[in-house]
Amino acid sequence: MTVDPKHIHISEYNYPLPDERIAKFPIAQRDHSKLLIYNKGEVGEDVFYHLPKYLPEGALMVFNNTKVIQARMHFRKETGALIEVFLLEPAEPTDYEQMFQTTGHCAWYCLVGNLKKWKEGTLLRQCERFTIKATRGEMHGTSHRIDFEWDAPVSFAEIIDAMGELPIPPYLNRETQESDKTTYQTVYSKIKGSVAAPTAGLHFTPEVLADLDAHGIDREELTLHVGAGTFKPVKSEEIEGHEMHTEFISVRRDTIDKLIRHGGRAIAVGTTSVRTLESLYYMGIKVMQNPDLTESQLHVAQWEPYEGVKSDGVKSEESLQALANWMDAHHLDVLHSSTQIIIAPGCDYKIVKMLVTNFHQPQSTLLLLVSAFVKGDWHKIYDYALSHDFRFLSYGDSSLLIP
Repeated sequence: MTVDPKHIHISEYNYPLPDERIAKFPIAQRDHSKLLIYNKGEVGEDVFYHLPKYLPEGALMVFNNTKVIQARMHFRKETGALIEVFLLEPAEPTDYEQMFQTTGHCAWYCLVGNLKKWKEGTLLRQCERFTIKATRGEMHGTSHRIDFEWDAPVSFAEIIDAMGELPIPPYLNRETQESDKTTYQTVYSKIKGSVAAPTAGLHFTPEVLADLDAHGIDREELTLHVGAGTFKPVKSEEIEGHEMHTEFISVRRDTIDKLIRHGGRAIAVGTTSVRTLESLYYMGIKVMQNPDLTESQLHVAQWEPYEGVKSDGVKSEESLQALANWMDAHHLDVLHSSTQIIIAPGCDYKIVKMLVTNFHQPQSTLLLLVSAFVKGDWHKIYDYALSHDFRFLSYGDSSLLIP
């Protein structure tokens, strides 16, 4: 009997997570975290730096190279009220790379903390090298457009480095510390834009990456900028009522070639890599059906894998080849688009064959993604982790899942 994913009850994806099992800080050596190994139904454990020996030689491993930005900005009104402006996604310019290079003025869609105290007017903050002004604009979903203006020849990247704060996950229940600036970034992070780390990657060190190379594992990077919606709890009883957040992806033409050479199969590091890779499959199907689509029209909507795109047995390498041909026809070296995909039981994985991931919150869309991957066997994995002293969530331990 196939489940209609829209009618999955999120309450079936609950488990007891005591606060003391949530890792508030990372361990001293990131690659010494525990590694749970789920291999075709069998569960065992090891340490993370032994990961390469569990992977098949010649396989392709895909990493998300996004970099977390200091997205929390604080302004104080003349009345003394503290207003937090949390950067979500660029409004003007909309391109991330251009945004961080811009000088003088830009606009973002932001969450505003203590909004009731900011009825009108602009907020000012004086820093050592510049004065910045924030003006509130119209609503955009649950966020507001905020226009920023500053008076010095510095880029917006320099502005947030000077006055922003790294946004660690809310469930850590603590203030950001200086150490988080290092520990909450992957060692291969490059492209600024995320408001949360792709945490499966936090366990990798230069030594583990070198060991992957020594074991004949091919490595490739893509970019998905993680949005704050990744922490958004599912409030509706059935997941049909949960709206997935949109996230922006960037994939090089060379990466698609490499995926095709590997038979359209990959080992994903983290759920963000999963969402990007699986979205590429549906983008390929879309251009097979309509080669005149624009980059933004390749956006994968939330329920598209279940009802919008009829793939009818199209293999992953065929779909990826169609996407590669479409990029060539449009003279694109890099694909910039977005995805809102929800991966839940009932969704067949097309590209990802193994997954490295942390342990996720109860009743979260990430737990649905894991359940879909291991064909509903997530209880066995989480029961083992809970009974064998694994640490949970962003700074917690890791797992290798082989369905």
